[in-house]
Amino acid sequence: MRLRYLSLLPLLALAACKPTAQEIKIGVSAPTTGSISATGQSAKNAIALVQDEINAGGGVKVGDKQVKVRFIIEDDEDKPESAATVFQKLINQDKVLAIVGSYTSKCSNAGAPIAEAAGIPVVSPWSTNPNVTKGRKFIFRACFIDPFQGKVVAQFATGKLKAKTGAVVYDVASDYNKGIAEVFRDEFTKMGGKIVGFETYNTKDTDFSAQLTKIKGSNPDVLFLPNYFNEVPLQLQQARKLGLNAVVLGADGWDNPELVKLGGKVMDGAYFSNHYSPDVDAPIAKTFIAKYTTRFGIVPDAAAALTYDSANLILKAVATAGKADSKAIRDALAATSGFPGVTGSITYGGSGDPVKGAVVIKVENGKFVFDSAVNP
Repeated sequence: MRLRYLSLLPLLALAACKPTAQEIKIGVSAPTTGSISATGQSAKNAIALVQDEINAGGGVKVGDKQVKVRFIIEDDEDKPESAATVFQKLINQDKVLAIVGSYTSKCSNAGAPIAEAAGIPVVSPWSTNPNVTKGRKFIFRACFIDPFQGKVVAQFATGKLKAKTGAVVYDVASDYNKGIAEVFRDEFTKMGGKIVGFETYNTKDTDFSAQLTKIKGSNPDVLFLPNYFNEVPLQLQQARKLGLNAVVLGADGWDNPELVKLGGKVMDGAYFSNHYSPDVDAPIAKTFIAKYTTRFGIVPDAAAALTYDSANLILKAVATAGKADSKAIRDALAATSGFPGVTGSITYGGSGDPVKGAVVIKVENGKFVFDSAVNP
C-alpha cells in the first residue's frame, strides 16, 4: 500500500500545478517612477481601462474560447538599463505573449533587441525614434516617427508662422530629443528657413542661460524645444527672462498636464505636434475620453490614448491569430490595416511604423487647444 501511495504523488503534484483558469498574459514596460512618472500613470490608467473592458466581455476570443487577459505592469524608471531588466523579466519569468512599451525611445531601444531575439511582439505607444523598429520584425509602434513629426513642425513654422529663422535647444543624451532636433533642423533648412542656433544640454541640467543667451543674439522667429514636459517650462521661463521672445514650438514629449502646471502663463502661445487632440470628433475617441475622464478625473493625454491603442492592437492581433502564440500574434500585427484607434486609423505597410497623421496643439489659457491636422 505504501508503494502504491507513493506512486500517486507525481500525479497529485501535476494536478496541483494545473492552472484553474486559462489567461493571456501581456507585459507592460512603463516609467511609473522617475522624472516622467506622470506618463507612467497615464499608461497605468489606460491599461486598467483596457483590461477591465476586455474582461467584462468575457476576455479575448482565442479560437472558439473566450480567455481572460492579465496585463503585468513593470516600472522601467525611464532608464535604459531598467527597461532591459523589465523586458527580460516579462519574457523569461512572466512568460508574456507580447509587450506594450516602452515609452521613451532610449528605453525602447534598450528593450527592443531583447524582445526581437526572443520572438516576442512589442507595440511601443510613445517611442518615435526610427531606430526602435529599424531592421526588426517583432517591434511595432502606435505613434508616428520623428522624421514625420520634425517635418510637421518645420512645415508649421515656415507655413502658418512664416518663420524665416529658427533656433533649437535639445538634450543631446536622449535619442528622442536629438533625433527630432536634427530632423527639424534639416527640414526647416530645406523649406528655406535658416537655423541660427543649435544648442545642446545634458539630462537633468537646470541652467540653460548660456545656450539661450547665445540664441538671443540672433533673435530667431521660432525657438524649437523638442524636450519633455518636465523640462520645457524651466527652459521657457529662462528664455523669457532673458528677453528671448520667439514663438516657441515643441513636440509630443510636451503632452502632459504637468506642462502647464509647471509653466503657468509662460506656456501660453506655444505650439507642439501631437498624436491626437481631446477635441477630436471621432466617436471612438469621444467614447474613450469620456470613460477615462469619468474614471480617473482627468482628460487623457496622448500617452494614455496611445497606450489604449497599443494594448488593443495586441488584443486584436491575438483574436485574429486565433491562438496564444507570439509568432502568430506578430504576423497578425504586421497585417493590420485600418485599425480604428483613438489616435486615428492605423495601418502597417511593411514595417512596424504606422501610416497615420499628426495634429498641432496650441497652449492657450493653460489648456491644450486643437490648431490643425497634418496627414502623411
